[in-house]
Amino acid sequence: MAHGSPLPQHEVTEALDARRPRADPGRLGVYSLLGASAASIPVPWVPEWLLRRVRGGLCHDIATRRGIALSVDARNVLSDPFGPGSTHGALAQALRFVGAKLAVRMLASVGPAGIYWPLVGALRTFVLGHLFERYLEKGRSQRALRLDAEEAMRLRRAIDSALLHVLTTEAAREPEPLLTDDPRDAATAFVDAVLSVAAGLPGRALRQLDAAFDHALAVDHE
Repeated sequence: MAHGSPLPQHEVTEALDARRPRADPGRLGVYSLLGASAASIPVPWVPEWLLRRVRGGLCHDIATRRGIALSVDARNVLSDPFGPGSTHGALAQALRFVGAKLAVRMLASVGPAGIYWPLVGALRTFVLGHLFERYLEKGRSQRALRLDAEEAMRLRRAIDSALLHVLTTEAAREPEPLLTDDPRDAATAFVDAVLSVAAGLPGRALRQLDAAFDHALAVDHE
């Protein structure tokens, strides 16, 4: 190639991939906490507005660290807290706020309802960031340096589907470590096993989420 000639787009993309920073779990944790804070504000309209900004900022952060630009429409699709097609007028937001308050009152009779909406805000923000990162690393077949609205819609459908089917999706189990010499008594071994199962639940849920997302992407591409 002649000196000074522009590189083909696929070579530019590969060069960007080679030098992009590794995903930082701490950044996603901060965005998740911001999602929780936004969802906890007890004022109509404000939580939805803030959640949209947090989610949009998260997607922009992840995309730009991989050298990819989000179109305005793509960002809107991914940042919408309630999904594409939802109504965003003042009345609709007020009705959602009132509905949320009624739901909290109903939940208050069975547990600490005050943490419900912040937890949902944090969880959905985390899932968005985690699966968007996974998509850009493993699931994206296109090499374009801009992610458009059509691609964002496919991604959003897969994310929403993964959330719906995470509990019913089977994922590969991690192999259990084998001890050739175990000096524990039976009671200690039982307690350790229970604690190990509890500690492994988040990892198992994450593997199921990934499997549900990968399946949804594959089905959408058929």
